[in-house]
Amino acid sequence: MNDAQHPPQAGRYIGQRVERKEDARLLTGRGVYVDDVSLPGMLHVAFVRSPIARGRIRSLDASPALALPGVYAVYTAQDLARFKIDMLSFFLAAPAVQITPLASGRVAYVGDPVALVIAQNRYIAEDAAGLVQVDYEEETPVVGIDAAREGALVHPDSDSNIAVAMGEEHDEAIEALLAQAPHVVSTTVHHQRVAQSPIETRGVVVAKHGEGELTVYLACQSPQMAARYIAQAFGLPPTGIRVISKDVGGSFGLKVQPWREEIAVIAAGLIFGRPLKWIEDRLENLTASNQARDQQMRIRAAFDNEGRMLAAHSDYDLDNGAYPHGADCNIAVSMFLWAAYKMPQFNFYTKGWFTNTVGLAAYRGPWAMESLARETLLDIAARQIGIDPIEIRRRNLVYKADQPRTTPFGIPLEDITPAECLELLLQKFDVAAFRAEQAQARKQGRYLGLGFAAYIEPTAGSAGISVLASDVAQIRIEPTGKVSAVLSTHSQGHGTQTTMAQVIAETLGVPLADVSVHEDDSSRGGFGAGASGSRQAVAGGGASIKAAELLRDKLRRVAAHLLETDAQRVRIENGRILVDGEPEKSRSLREIAEVAYGEPERLPEGMEAGLEAQYRYRPPPLTLSSAAHLCVVDVSADTGFVKILRWISSEDCGVMINPAVVEGQIAGGLAQAIGTVLLEHVSFDARGNPTAVTYKDYMLPAISDVPDFEYHHLCTPSQSVGGFRGVGEGGCIVGPPTLVNAIADALSPFGAIPLDLPLTPSKLLEVIEGRSMAPRPAESAPVPVPSAPVPSAAPAPVLEAPPVIATQTRIDGIWKLVLATPIGPQKFNGNFVTDGDKVSGTLDSDMGSQAFSGVVEGNRLRWDLKVTKPVSVTLKYDVLIEGDKLSGKVKMGIFGNAKLTGERG
Repeated sequence: MNDAQHPPQAGRYIGQRVERKEDARLLTGRGVYVDDVSLPGMLHVAFVRSPIARGRIRSLDASPALALPGVYAVYTAQDLARFKIDMLSFFLAAPAVQITPLASGRVAYVGDPVALVIAQNRYIAEDAAGLVQVDYEEETPVVGIDAAREGALVHPDSDSNIAVAMGEEHDEAIEALLAQAPHVVSTTVHHQRVAQSPIETRGVVVAKHGEGELTVYLACQSPQMAARYIAQAFGLPPTGIRVISKDVGGSFGLKVQPWREEIAVIAAGLIFGRPLKWIEDRLENLTASNQARDQQMRIRAAFDNEGRMLAAHSDYDLDNGAYPHGADCNIAVSMFLWAAYKMPQFNFYTKGWFTNTVGLAAYRGPWAMESLARETLLDIAARQIGIDPIEIRRRNLVYKADQPRTTPFGIPLEDITPAECLELLLQKFDVAAFRAEQAQARKQGRYLGLGFAAYIEPTAGSAGISVLASDVAQIRIEPTGKVSAVLSTHSQGHGTQTTMAQVIAETLGVPLADVSVHEDDSSRGGFGAGASGSRQAVAGGGASIKAAELLRDKLRRVAAHLLETDAQRVRIENGRILVDGEPEKSRSLREIAEVAYGEPERLPEGMEAGLEAQYRYRPPPLTLSSAAHLCVVDVSADTGFVKILRWISSEDCGVMINPAVVEGQIAGGLAQAIGTVLLEHVSFDARGNPTAVTYKDYMLPAISDVPDFEYHHLCTPSQSVGGFRGVGEGGCIVGPPTLVNAIADALSPFGAIPLDLPLTPSKLLEVIEGRSMAPRPAESAPVPVPSAPVPSAAPAPVLEAPPVIATQTRIDGIWKLVLATPIGPQKFNGNFVTDGDKVSGTLDSDMGSQAFSGVVEGNRLRWDLKVTKPVSVTLKYDVLIEGDKLSGKVKMGIFGNAKLTGERG
């Protein structure tokens, strides 16, 4: 069902439900995915993978595999060591620990790639991989966040199992408010690990051309980003790397960057010299591809007697696995936890942990835990205080009338509409009638539930993350009169070949059928991050509009000159040039284009030939989308099964380019949300062995699990060019708390449900029947764990103020510093000069030099540094120097605290 409301900005193409241009090709089997690529002389790759979660590689014997006919080579980490490969995060920053494409000396999770086999075909390669003999010295693995706190060091050379930490574990001001509040609500949410499960698994084909030139066919989220990553990883000239990514069968964050296997195949291709292909099979995808979520969060929130917020503190932990795409404590969870609400004071402590499991990757809405934890807590608070869950939201959500305002993190709010989305939702659903139906159903032994959730989503962020700063559009009107556009967007099912064509056709005044969008080849367009962070409508759409406006203006000037009229009288409609008041001067676009390209002497003096334009667009620092959802469920008291009866979405993604695409994005995210809450779970036994390795064990939602969604739209134009907002991740963020709250409401007569996903039938039956459904001890055999000695983990570092030591300490000089920021470790130099109890100097990086001054207390230094780029914030440094080592923390305003380390230069 679809709301009749459409944005007032809807034009000939923008705002219309046009059919997707790419669907005919994709639905008739004419798409080109990585596995469709076949090159002359191409060989195939399979990986030898670790069967243990932790241990040392004693020896490796590849001779049995090499003796198999059709096997060409077996490469190990030592073979690839001829290249200095720098594995990078998505932000193109160095990782927190050393990462190699193939395991070097040690393995850190089941599935860790140890060697790769090159063979005539995949069948032989798989057989040969099974013949490679590896002798391991197995050690006790660290599995899960709780084990990481006290277990052995996952990476023996690191200081602790904390990958990165930020925030304040104890805030005295917040604690005082919590202690004095009339109501304090506390909840802990456990979110299971999930697999992204794209239809198309990872894959790569690499072909070497001469020296230093590569063509890489890759399943990725941005061919430009992938080319830049590969060039930096191998230290190769960027112009020598061409990445082609024609069609991609889903990603959801998994393919945001090339990872160990893809880089290993590329290195092997450089060594071997013939084209190589690796296509990940589904077993590898479920066991060896980086995964997501696996997090815990405890929130304590204070309310007054009317249910209005007073203060809150959260403690968040995230399992990073062994080799995450980027060491992460998910600062965005804390930044947006209360962003849509009138929370006066808030603080947090957030940590990412290394474990002996597959590494962390992004997943649609990586910060989604904030909505799950907050919205479930609000329902608990409503029940505890004795008010309606809708009312507690109305009293605390930010309405339009409350803006402009800033969040406790300093994020400006100027045009968000979560409260208005909730009000629209309530116009479409009769809550009172449902409550009457619910009461009657309970008398009959049926348990219906109603759940609500509201949120705002950060989209198209351009501040502070260089790789997301801008996107580019190159548009030209060909001599034929047709329009070609090369964009830095990239579709994994997003429909950008249609939506960007709609934007361009609308702006230029040409038929949609005449516009072709190309975004699949890094050599054809400029740099952009492609599909990441719900950015393509905002950044790609803005770039397309600006480039199309430039081209339209040039076209009007050319036409006016050729037709001897004023440019203000020239219009472009349906691909024809029209002159107001002089219909006889009408010309086709082709006629003008042929002159522009073929007879440049007829153009206005000084104008270049052709009809082409390019614009690189930087969107606003943050464009926020809003939404509120509700769903109705029926939970069987006999089986614990959940049936979703109705789901209503109220969304504000600004000006909609194509409502059908918007609703498709919402539906896709909601399907994943349903799977997250009810079904999906990547699990491990005590030895780190994955226990959900097929889709018989890892359960995805079926069509029977997903209801027909109802869509309603607000359309508040954003401040971006075009007024667009992102929408791609919203369903996956707001869906889980909506469904969890509905289940909790249904089972409220039996007590509280566990906030421990997934909510399987057995967990719900424990609530309904009031007894444990876990196997009896005799039914569960103990799992043997090897007892080899391993180094103990150091205690987790707490970012508290360092102690002052009243001794003479040598401070002056150059220091090499590393700051653990949310986007990866940032390296810079500090030049310190002391004068009594004063210190001054400069902090120097590639971005420039900044002077500072502060105070000295023994071996402790403190100073403030105001920065304006990428955002305005005052950094408060508090560091301790002991010998030639420096340690401490930096308060980073809205970004919380970050760990600072260094050594004398």
